[in-house]
Amino acid sequence: MTQNLPEILFDCQGITVPDCVPAAGALSGLRLGVKDLFHIAGLPTSAGNPDWLATHPIPKATSPVVKALIEAGAQLRAKTLTDEIAYSLNGVNVHYGTPANALDARRVPGGSSSGSAITTANSAVDIGLGTDTGGSVRVPASYNGLYGIRPSHGVISVEHLVGLSPRFDTVGWLTRDFDTLARVADVLLPKQSTISTLSNCVVLLPENLTAWLELVPALTTELKAANVFERIDVKPLPTEITAKASAAFRVLQGFEIWREHGEWIETYQPEFAPDITERLLWCQTITIEQKEAAEQQALAFLEYAQQEFLLDNTCVILPTAPGAAPLLDTPAEVMNEYRNQLMGLTAIAGLSKSVQVSLPYLQSDNCAWGLSVMTKQGGDRDLLALIKHLEASSLTSAFK
Repeated sequence: MTQNLPEILFDCQGITVPDCVPAAGALSGLRLGVKDLFHIAGLPTSAGNPDWLATHPIPKATSPVVKALIEAGAQLRAKTLTDEIAYSLNGVNVHYGTPANALDARRVPGGSSSGSAITTANSAVDIGLGTDTGGSVRVPASYNGLYGIRPSHGVISVEHLVGLSPRFDTVGWLTRDFDTLARVADVLLPKQSTISTLSNCVVLLPENLTAWLELVPALTTELKAANVFERIDVKPLPTEITAKASAAFRVLQGFEIWREHGEWIETYQPEFAPDITERLLWCQTITIEQKEAAEQQALAFLEYAQQEFLLDNTCVILPTAPGAAPLLDTPAEVMNEYRNQLMGLTAIAGLSKSVQVSLPYLQSDNCAWGLSVMTKQGGDRDLLALIKHLEASSLTSAFK
């Protein structure tokens, strides 16, 4: 059943899922790729690691998210590659291969939902189902010119999948166009009362992101021309703030990762890639005192965010990533520094439980780059309604 293409771990064409009842519905005609963390009855789950595959039984129940998509008419085509236990943002897998970045094969594809991103970008599927804990949908969306959503934490079920850090785990998806992203949202998102008209906008200025800072004057001009906001503010986001957010997120996530997987790791001594091994060994060392200090740091960040930009009736705009995808041969020490900078951006939604959508509106180094829109937890449908208006504006092509 294993497929030769590195982005497709299990070819599922023609497979019937025993506990799903396919029907014509809102997603009829759309092909579905499912990140190989989601359980599907009768199919193995590898979590991107052969030792995980060898030490876990074949699931007997299907993720309610996968079930909802299939029963809305989506056609299951593949289980797609993930970074090992989803603990990376690079999309590189030493065991099963690394999917080629859809826009520049010299660059990392982004992870951990790498297979779902690349099968979507290459039109093998229309919906790439993934998970996003620290950026695992948003980052590959940014790197491959896709739409990608991390919903508000807790609004979509994470039952029957391999988790990483329950405090931050969300189910997200990637598409080539906004209409498909919205169709999936109509199936998966609960009915939500309108909590905000999102009449205001805050554009964040993370320090040291030169490419982004150079774009902001033209971006604000385009936003005004789009005529969707009553007010647009531009606010700095100091490196000190993003560094503390990243550090707090990493500790809180790492503490939970070891709680989730430590027993299995100690029992079976699985083989991981060197960089993932290094991070897992670090997770093992996190103390209760360090975790409690990170809790306080996270609270301080949230207080800052809620005063400065995560406001009522407000859409936040920021870059999804620091820029175009890094090159595959980037030295490890440079990638570690880049990862910290990247997580300073992605941790904002994680710590605040906010909904964030990456839009393929930017380009640098002749590669796609994501512009993100975000709003407070529970505003998923409000944000999607806003994006529909942005899609009709010149913003979609102004920076390509």
